[in-house]
Amino acid sequence: MTTALTEPALRAVLTALMLAILLGALDQTIVAVSLPAISADFNDIGLLAWVISGYLVAMTVAVPIYGKLGDLYGRRRMILTGTALFTLASVACALAQNMEQLVLARVLQGIGAGGMVSVSQAIIGDYVPPRERGRYQGYFSSMYALASVAGPVLGGWLTAYLSWHWVFWINLPLGLVALWAIHRALAGLPVARRQARVDYVGAVWMILGLGSLLMGVSLIGHGEDWHSPVVLALFAGALVGGLLLWLQERRFPEPLLPLGLFRNRVAVLCWCVIFFASFQSISLTMLMPLRYQAITGGSADAAALHLLPLAMGLPLGAFTGGRLTSRTGRYKPQILAGALLMPVAILGMALSAPQSTALSAVFMLLTGIAGGLQFPTSLVGTQSAVAKQDIGVATSTTNLFRSLGGAMGVAIMSSLLLGLLQHGSLTLLGDPLLGGAASSPADSQAQQALLAVFRQVLLGSAGIAALALLAALALPDRQLRGH
Repeated sequence: MTTALTEPALRAVLTALMLAILLGALDQTIVAVSLPAISADFNDIGLLAWVISGYLVAMTVAVPIYGKLGDLYGRRRMILTGTALFTLASVACALAQNMEQLVLARVLQGIGAGGMVSVSQAIIGDYVPPRERGRYQGYFSSMYALASVAGPVLGGWLTAYLSWHWVFWINLPLGLVALWAIHRALAGLPVARRQARVDYVGAVWMILGLGSLLMGVSLIGHGEDWHSPVVLALFAGALVGGLLLWLQERRFPEPLLPLGLFRNRVAVLCWCVIFFASFQSISLTMLMPLRYQAITGGSADAAALHLLPLAMGLPLGAFTGGRLTSRTGRYKPQILAGALLMPVAILGMALSAPQSTALSAVFMLLTGIAGGLQFPTSLVGTQSAVAKQDIGVATSTTNLFRSLGGAMGVAIMSSLLLGLLQHGSLTLLGDPLLGGAASSPADSQAQQALLAVFRQVLLGSAGIAALALLAALALPDRQLRGH
């Protein structure tokens, strides 16, 4: 059973949580445009990839840990801890004197963001009936979409007119406002606490397994060979960590990641759906600006505007999916519609040229809508399928698969793109991590070759998106509880 709240109290909680989600999501996008300035300031490119990857890896690993601790000790304490750590780490990022200090501070920042993002969504599961959750999760999805648009624009403006340090300084006032809003909104709300043992050993094995996997995947996405010793060592570490985690969770009375959840058919299928939806959304955010800049010679600002339809489609799909879920009490139709629309829209992007602005915008808008239909409804489906005491860890596991999907998407699509470019002896893109691209339009022959390369990559992406459709078709069509 969920705990009832008055409408004003629920609005206050929602506003505070949306601010936390926005802060955590914004730092995934705002830093990217500052990387060249950071590299020039420190005269160091060797660790530059980890300014972004370190944040994402730490956030992904922290998500399930916060979920379990929130179940045990109360979510208010966990979200305040995550927000405070995020804010303090942002100050450390702004004060960093070299690349090593910046990467370390970004890792701490990611650990804090994991609590902000994961616990926020679990709190909604505590106070909102299952049938109404789609609407509220749709609001959260709109924060991700806002961050994807505002992040690059705000980061570029701060870097150009102030310095890259202000990309992190801006989090200080925002973080303090978020702490005040969360503390005030959640004060006095009932907190379920129970005596339990924390699975610290399981946390160590999870960090080893997931951290090694994501670092290996990130290296591949940055051009490292699949068969290089460092990548093979990381994947071996991921395998060992996963095996030890499985053995630990089988026998521990309060497992960090209850293995019983993976016997829940609805939860597992929803995780598959959200994995592939995130795979497409994040990888396309990387691929489409590169495609546009390489072929047309457009500026970074123009490439950011080229992504606008995709960013607009995400909240539109999330809002529509959430409303339909609340109205009908069912989540499968929305998930199925998004899973069917996604490969069709990506196929349309593959067959249209980036110069066809209107046509590209339509297909990118449809892709965003498809992702938006799947993200909040998959989370609602997961939360409705598990017991109340497992809502926190189920929510964090959903976010874990979402983060894994994005990381895998960037790695696999970047690796495929780099391989095809090298096979075709094309070097017009520069370093994809830094957003390198041709500064002038490619000549006709090179343009056709680049179009062919990106078409192959997008066709592969559409094929991968079709896998989510299989998971969506297998989902049971159940009625949600509540009004």
